[in-house]
Amino acid sequence: MPELPDLNLYVDVLNEQLRDDTLLGIRVANLFVLRTAEPPIESLVGKKVRGISRLGKRLIFTLEGDFYIVVHLMIAGRFKWYRAGAKIPGKLGLLALDFSTGTLVLTEASQKHRASVHLVAGKSGLTEFDKGGLEVFNISLERFKEILSLENHTLKRSLTDQRFLAGIGNAYSDEILHHARISPMRQIRHLTDEQWQALYDSCRIVLQKWCEILKTKAAGKFPTKVTAFHDEMAVHGKYRQPCPDCGNPVQRIRYATNECNYCAHCQNQGNLLADRGLSRLLKKDWPKTLEELDH
Repeated sequence: MPELPDLNLYVDVLNEQLRDDTLLGIRVANLFVLRTAEPPIESLVGKKVRGISRLGKRLIFTLEGDFYIVVHLMIAGRFKWYRAGAKIPGKLGLLALDFSTGTLVLTEASQKHRASVHLVAGKSGLTEFDKGGLEVFNISLERFKEILSLENHTLKRSLTDQRFLAGIGNAYSDEILHHARISPMRQIRHLTDEQWQALYDSCRIVLQKWCEILKTKAAGKFPTKVTAFHDEMAVHGKYRQPCPDCGNPVQRIRYATNECNYCAHCQNQGNLLADRGLSRLLKKDWPKTLEELDH
């Protein structure tokens, strides 16, 4: 799922491309993607784009006349930029926004059809899409501690909860926790003052670093490869590969439809975290440390 750095890149590129352009039409290839019947499409056509912004993990297209297009890419949704009036790709294409400068197509490489588009009239209509998460660049350490301490969960769960912090998901939470040298399964209530500071700093450092990396990779062009996996990442998607800091193999915990990647040496004093599936299956044979794993 595109997260804060990926979405911010879309925001920057789309603002450069579309600000003050006119929406000439909305073409819907798959009806499921358009979740709103009111206002009708016709009321937005002909309106100028006033700007594109991010609200949590959603992108907001602001049009003149107090109209908005709200897009949630979910896991497999992506934007493609084509020449004006281009045909929507038959297999993956969901919806096209036509402008005088080109056509923005929403695609989804999944059969689960989770990506969504809402048309909204009036700014008050955006409140239902605001999960309440705060922007980590806009808050103090004290506010950061306060919001994450509202509920006692593991760090992995709390960092990715959009009610607390906006825009952080599975990929960048792995990178943040590795940078902070804290176990993803450590509970909020057990954090020391030093760990709170490290976590706060790491959130800002890692997210800013990846905003800059993705911007450099795009080189001013429309991003064509938006992915949760990058060679430059330290642990996310790097299961069994060496940690860039200590050389020990990156470990993995699988749960539900997600997985968590971490370095046992750097983040958990060399102790392995229990995988709910494998640890129950292996029971006493489940290795508890990197040393046991090697043997």
